[in-house]
Amino acid sequence: MAKSKEENHNAGKSNHQHYHTTEEQHKQHAQHDGHSHHAGHHEGHDDHGEHQHHNHEGHHHDHGGHNHHNHGGHDHSGHGHHDHGDMVSDFKKRFYISLIVTVPILILSPMIQDFIGVDWGFPFDQYILFALATFVFFYGGWPFITGGVSELKDKNPGMMTLIGLAILVAYGYSSMTVFGWEGQDFFWELATLIDIMLLGHWIEMRSVMGASNALEELVKLMPSEAHKIDDTDDVTDVPTSELKHGDNVLVKPGEKIPVDGTIYEGNSAIDESMLTGESVPVEKDKGDEVIGGSVNKEGSIKLHVEKTGEDSYLSQVITLVREAQESKSKTQDVTNRAAKWLFYIALASGFITFFVWLMLGFSFDVAVERMVTVMIITCPHALGLAAPLVIAVSTSISAKKGLLIRNRANFEGARHLNAVVFDKTGTLTKGEFGVTNIVPQEGYQENDILTWAASLEQNSEHPIATGIVRSAKEKGLDLKKIEAFESITGKGIEGKIESKKVNVVSPGYVDNHNMDYDRDQFETLSEEGKTVVFVLLDDEPIGMIALADMVRETAKEAVSTLKEQGIESIMLTGDNRKVTDWVAGQLGIDEVYAEVLPDDKANQVKTIKQKGWKVAMTGDGVNDAPALATADLGIAIGAGTDVAMESADVVLVKSNPKDVVSLIELSGKTYRKMVQNLWWAAGYNIFAIPLAAGVLAPIGIVLSPAVGAVLMSLSTIIVAINAKLLKA
Repeated sequence: MAKSKEENHNAGKSNHQHYHTTEEQHKQHAQHDGHSHHAGHHEGHDDHGEHQHHNHEGHHHDHGGHNHHNHGGHDHSGHGHHDHGDMVSDFKKRFYISLIVTVPILILSPMIQDFIGVDWGFPFDQYILFALATFVFFYGGWPFITGGVSELKDKNPGMMTLIGLAILVAYGYSSMTVFGWEGQDFFWELATLIDIMLLGHWIEMRSVMGASNALEELVKLMPSEAHKIDDTDDVTDVPTSELKHGDNVLVKPGEKIPVDGTIYEGNSAIDESMLTGESVPVEKDKGDEVIGGSVNKEGSIKLHVEKTGEDSYLSQVITLVREAQESKSKTQDVTNRAAKWLFYIALASGFITFFVWLMLGFSFDVAVERMVTVMIITCPHALGLAAPLVIAVSTSISAKKGLLIRNRANFEGARHLNAVVFDKTGTLTKGEFGVTNIVPQEGYQENDILTWAASLEQNSEHPIATGIVRSAKEKGLDLKKIEAFESITGKGIEGKIESKKVNVVSPGYVDNHNMDYDRDQFETLSEEGKTVVFVLLDDEPIGMIALADMVRETAKEAVSTLKEQGIESIMLTGDNRKVTDWVAGQLGIDEVYAEVLPDDKANQVKTIKQKGWKVAMTGDGVNDAPALATADLGIAIGAGTDVAMESADVVLVKSNPKDVVSLIELSGKTYRKMVQNLWWAAGYNIFAIPLAAGVLAPIGIVLSPAVGAVLMSLSTIIVAINAKLLKA
């Protein structure tokens, strides 16, 4: 990834958890509709001479879709801010301006004046109070009103609906009292409630990383122009969109491949890491398929155009991701679930209070005042801060541990996981070659073989070369000076060292020249899925070197810790069975799905979910996106692609599989802390609602709004202190 992670995540383009605009999502996907899943889009990648190793995990890690569709059920249509940065600053501005206007509201409120025992009344003061409160209601309260409306449209009331109800009732009733209705006004209650809720939302949005529009990023991967070759072999530059099936295209070294196609002339190493999360460039030759969006490294190649537009690999992935996102139901996080109940309680207790007071023979005015008091009290100020403060603390703890949380609701669910599905390449393994075995011929030592090979390979950029040279350096071997050097395309390299001819070549080269070597040993190594190269000195084989994608040490620890916690680790990969079994054996993973085609990754995750299990998926490539979107919790490895991160709920910055364990633990602790806070916040209500409703009125105790205010401030303070006590 060229951009630093920091920039990526803070790119600020994003929709906050609670506000997601549906129009955007329709626009964004309008262009990709109706693609069928294409099976087997990428077989045939597995025979690139040297790279038997990578069977290409099929290029689509199914991706959890950039979760924006399930934000806490707040589908905020009609909220114009798509930009997370703008949203955050919008709430901040609304909070500060409303706060300033609240000061005169408090000073002018008769109830507050009574409370401190002063009388600052003057003619028409209530109209000024009304004007100020109207401003706070419409300016500060607008996001909650629109949010509440869209939650009700979705038949899924939550936090927004609860706040919306309380401020509407408070504003409506208080306005009536200004214009002649008998009763006290609640303007100060209205203003403070709006201020605290704006503060809570601002804190929460600031701490939750919004989703950037990665699917649009995907489309940008495609170059806008291509070098089209006509029938007379002349090259002209045309817009990529004009290419059709069967056209021929030239791709120069260092350029992005414009379309999905097949090579008919030339060969090169192709960097597909952006698409597959596969860090090792793949050798491609005549007849091999290439994917639009991947980068051509060293040679010029000519392609026949196979798929364009909606049929292309990238468009297919976009469709898969979108479908996965849409199928993820609107999970509500715990605060919204609590708010939903309080909303129903507020309505029910409000109306019950109203009718009971009427039946007891009190006047309509008194019954309405009681009903209003109950409805306003049901929306606790503390509730507005209960979750945001815990989220802010938990987010900063997780950021220090290298976990970026993008979807709260799914992160909260991590405490229930039964299985974690790991993508092999780049997640459990480092995605880079390392030397695993050296087999010398008689008369030679292992270090001799490695020294000759590394001396020859020291100037090569090839991943195998890098692995051999790294290994020699780790062993502290001195490399010899090269006198001449050339690459034998597709076969290996040749050079002159100390006036001897030295080659590092593929098994194919050795077989073509009928050279003699230990075939049993070679077979054993190949069966473990290792890449084997031969070292020749003056055209005589002196030994072989086996390389493999190295297993991460931290992955072993992660798998065993998960086992202790009763969580199953499962490996899912497009690589061949032999390689996979070797890796699984080293890690102690029992359940393995190998040779899984890209579009099938998401289906495998669905199959595992059908056991009634809660499943997390970790992955790093575009080809993991649909699976990340499908899993209950999508975890992207930070070193992977932007698109993988988009579809994930959590991003592990350090690419350390052990972070999956800390994530599950933190999820449990955060959830417990939130529940405690919600009890503190709601506990105030459970105590105050009956009093406000006048249960103790017969013995002369009715909760005066002033005492209510004190209780309310207390519960808010307790909630704030409790949140700070969260420890990792």
